[in-house]
Amino acid sequence: MNDPVRVVVLASGGGSNFQSLLDRFREPSAPARVVGLVASRETAGALHRAERAGVPTAVIHARAPEDDASLLLETFDQWSGDLVVLAGYMQLIPERVVESYVGRLINIHPALLPAFGGQGMYGTRVHQAVLESGTRITGATVHFVDEAYDRGPIIAQWPVPVRSDDVVDTLSARVLETEHVLLPAVVDALASGRVWLDPDRRVRWTDEWFEADRFHVGGSGRFGLPDEHDRT
Repeated sequence: MNDPVRVVVLASGGGSNFQSLLDRFREPSAPARVVGLVASRETAGALHRAERAGVPTAVIHARAPEDDASLLLETFDQWSGDLVVLAGYMQLIPERVVESYVGRLINIHPALLPAFGGQGMYGTRVHQAVLESGTRITGATVHFVDEAYDRGPIIAQWPVPVRSDDVVDTLSARVLETEHVLLPAVVDALASGRVWLDPDRRVRWTDEWFEADRFHVGGSGRFGLPDEHDRT
């Protein structure tokens, strides 16, 4: 059996997506293992989750881009990180880090990119913009990270209906529940070699069903999403 892929997670907030990765990959036989957490501030709730799970942590504040790059790369090397996952991380990743981890650096965003993405579009701002736009479908996106916010090649997406009575809190909770399933599924696929970024920076899947069904809103759901996600 191959050694599990070593996953480093970056987070700025409560860390519920970080927790979803801990829960998915806790078994020794799992294809991936969370080996470290980098937080952008000491008050990040994700740090407490990491402490309870016995996962090493580091806090790296936003400084000059070159300083951030050196600190991040040194930390990833210290933990022998294979894959870096941005899970609610609010800082722009320095270009040198992006170049060092091409195809091994991913992010989850609480909307269906390229809509409702870019600088300043995070957290409740995204859901407020979705509601104000009048769109009837939002969702979650996992993508490879490049030098700009929310612009890298899309790996997978999953839709979430916007209901007529939704407010920011109800919509964000429903999208977050989807994120908790989608992100571990993508990390599993990357760790298992079922998806990758080719030299032309195009996303390649070996599983045709995922490529075909990633926008599917049927009740069965390949990710085992609750039926509630599928009602409009």
